[in-house]
Amino acid sequence: MSQLLTQPFDLILFGGTGDLSLRKLLPSMYRTFLEDGIPKGSRIMVGTRKVHEFEGMHSIIKKAFSKFIPEEDLSDSNYEKFCLFIKPVLIDVAKRDDRWAEFSSLFVKRKKQPRIFYLAIIPSVYGDCCDNLAASHLITENTRLVVEKPIGYDQQSAESINQKIAEYFKEDQIYRIDHYLGKETVQNLLALRFSNSLFEQFWDAKSIDHIQISICEQVGLEGRAGFYDSTGAMRDMVQNHLLQLLALIAMESPNKMDANNIRAEKIKVLQALKPINEEDVNQFTVRGQYVAGAIDEQLQPGYLEELGSGTSNTETFVAIRASIDNWRWAKVPFYIRTGKRLKKRSAEIAIQFSDVSHNAFGEESGKLIPNRLIIQLQPEERIQLILMAKDMTQLKTVLKPVTLDLNFTESSQGFKSFGYKRLLLDAICGNASLFIHREEGTAAWQWVDPIIEYWDKHHVTPFLYRAGTYGPKESDELLEKDGRQWIDIDDCAS
Repeated sequence: MSQLLTQPFDLILFGGTGDLSLRKLLPSMYRTFLEDGIPKGSRIMVGTRKVHEFEGMHSIIKKAFSKFIPEEDLSDSNYEKFCLFIKPVLIDVAKRDDRWAEFSSLFVKRKKQPRIFYLAIIPSVYGDCCDNLAASHLITENTRLVVEKPIGYDQQSAESINQKIAEYFKEDQIYRIDHYLGKETVQNLLALRFSNSLFEQFWDAKSIDHIQISICEQVGLEGRAGFYDSTGAMRDMVQNHLLQLLALIAMESPNKMDANNIRAEKIKVLQALKPINEEDVNQFTVRGQYVAGAIDEQLQPGYLEELGSGTSNTETFVAIRASIDNWRWAKVPFYIRTGKRLKKRSAEIAIQFSDVSHNAFGEESGKLIPNRLIIQLQPEERIQLILMAKDMTQLKTVLKPVTLDLNFTESSQGFKSFGYKRLLLDAICGNASLFIHREEGTAAWQWVDPIIEYWDKHHVTPFLYRAGTYGPKESDELLEKDGRQWIDIDDCAS
């Protein structure tokens, strides 16, 4: 990874003292530093509009690092050397004042260096920030803009924000980030599919029964009550993370593994998603909200208790039966789900292949379990292929599922995958392969907006589920009426 960065760069973190920057972005750059991956002469500018944060920047960063960097990696010597790259910046991105002139002067002699502006700020001020960048003549051909999700509240607001950004930045300069795409296992999904004829030959409706994508969280609101209650799981997770994973699973092979070709194939998938119209919303979607329950034997409050409100229809859980209208995936259901305060923290993709056409062994050999390909993104990064084989402990022929396990945590000799680190380095290098094109976001909003509009229009009350479970029972029924069930990867095979 350290060889990717070959020339000095300027990384500017607007919102540099916010949670995202302190928890993910700055630790990612520190890990890059530990690998000798930051070229001499580079600068990491940490922006804030608060004077006391500007003056105490280094102590703020060190306090955060003590929480988010393992103790064995955080020595005083290394931290002091890393701080040589850090430059605190006092600036209000939404306010045009004299500080912008001072900020602009920092770049007078650095016009050739890659200049990456990371907007770790609320999307409502993206436009003001871009206005000020342009007015200060800070946008060059070698400038990139990294923006966080969710961009907008719906398709209309997303288009408004994207249009404003596009006034100043070309599409190939805009890097819309989704940290799930930075996970090594997600990238390995492409390698698995398109470099192995074993899988590509069977990656279609003739061989696959259905596909499940689950992102489960144990956490609740985490201090984001105001944001989350106006957003919900559909906007926060489905519109981006889950649909991005679906697109990667279902896409056709790109002509080349570069940004333009990969994103073009993902757009085709998202545009081929079968709309869930008003008459189908109740049949194909489940909206849930957690109430108090226990996780790891610790009592957790319900959503309304955390919110401090007596009423709210905001969903903390979503399950959907999706379909893709193309030749490869005709009649193959994609079951997607996500939720907060669930039984465990995990992100996984389960691809269940069809039953064998004829069981030559008979019932006495045991029940045949369909082959499954399990791709786990967190907490571990691994790929498992579940096959049927003879139970070697018995003389008679008894079949049982066995697992071929590729555990990247164990097999990569201590290598750790950090999604934000990978994406930050890609943005600095100008590699947009793992970032989201504007048209991808548009297609995703076009698919989720009608569902959200139906819920709002008809005041659909979320089904309740206890914290520490896998969501409301209606989520299980979504699959049971198709003769299927959610796959718990811990129970797939011993």
